[in-house]
Amino acid sequence: MSTLRCFDIQNFGAVPDGKTLNTAAIQKAIDACHEAGGGRVFCGPGAYLTGSLVLKSNVELHVAAGCRLVGSTSLEDYEELKAPGFRTEFAPERSAQSLVRAVEAENVAITGPGELDGSGLAFYDTESVSGRFFAKPSTPRPRLVMFYKCRNVRFEDTSFIDSPCWTMWLMKCEQVRIHRVRIIGDQRMINNDGIDLDSCRDVTVSDCVIKTADDCLVLRALGRVYEEPGICENVTISNCVLDSYCQGVRVGCPGDNIVRNCTLNGLVITSAANGIVFDNPRRYLPEGTKGNADVHRISFSNVVINCQRVPIRITVEDGIKLPGLAELSFSDFRIRSGEPCRVEGNPETIVRDVSFNNVKIDTYGDQAIVCRYCEDVRMNNVVLSNLKEA
Repeated sequence: MSTLRCFDIQNFGAVPDGKTLNTAAIQKAIDACHEAGGGRVFCGPGAYLTGSLVLKSNVELHVAAGCRLVGSTSLEDYEELKAPGFRTEFAPERSAQSLVRAVEAENVAITGPGELDGSGLAFYDTESVSGRFFAKPSTPRPRLVMFYKCRNVRFEDTSFIDSPCWTMWLMKCEQVRIHRVRIIGDQRMINNDGIDLDSCRDVTVSDCVIKTADDCLVLRALGRVYEEPGICENVTISNCVLDSYCQGVRVGCPGDNIVRNCTLNGLVITSAANGIVFDNPRRYLPEGTKGNADVHRISFSNVVINCQRVPIRITVEDGIKLPGLAELSFSDFRIRSGEPCRVEGNPETIVRDVSFNNVKIDTYGDQAIVCRYCEDVRMNNVVLSNLKEA
């Protein structure tokens, strides 16, 4: 790394006082690095207030120890992602804005032990509460990271703090490595997912710590957001600690396309709700369809789950007909939960080929595993215990 050309953002006018808006200065450093053939954009110690930044090919944004890139609290400082094949109007949560974005870039990275702080609480009315969450505001909330159709992407060592919406939304990216990343979001802010891998291929995620109100890790292949359907495949996730108020891991939604060939190993999941969900409710189904998601060959191993509700949820609501939900494997699990594991299809969508191997379930519920409209569910060395209420 010492041979990389270095472009210090302070040399381009950035001021680390937490007050000066540095968007133009930091972007000048990124542009200069890109135009020079690539290198490292260095962000030194201090707090740099900024709006939307565009990362470009062959540029590493390095956030040094003691550095905080702080997202502006004004929505006017964020630009929408607009690119061929991306339908901005269908972006979830009505937001296609982010602090850092990249479009069709290669060899891009965000590294270093510093922080990207999304100033998330500024985008909520913290005096208004819906249930246990702050009420959603009427205006869109930006994400921290949105990368679209990028190749050879790396995130390493950086902390991503309080994103107002999904923290990382990676779309149709290939050859992605996410290593030793820390994602922390206030658990009163709904929709602040950790990492959303959407129609991505050839991805590794390892040694990360994620604490959010919403899903920590998401594997999806969104449908109507793109003009051409995508596939989420060949994903390996390992050695991660997850803490969520909703779900530790979500795989697929009924309006998605294909999600396949994914392995997740060595997870510790703590959740006030659910652990791992393959959940297909009607409320997530686009109008005019009965379901498009084809989810298969997904394996989990060496997982500890401590949750208040459902530890493993594989469900398809009545009225949804999916092309497939099959070949799901759960091995070497230790579970403590408030409700049972659920494997529940419907008459139009039979859940097929599900295996539980070396699984211990301690539950406060009346049942430990519920199966309905399923085929070839296999259990080997599964130990079940009903616990008394504490």
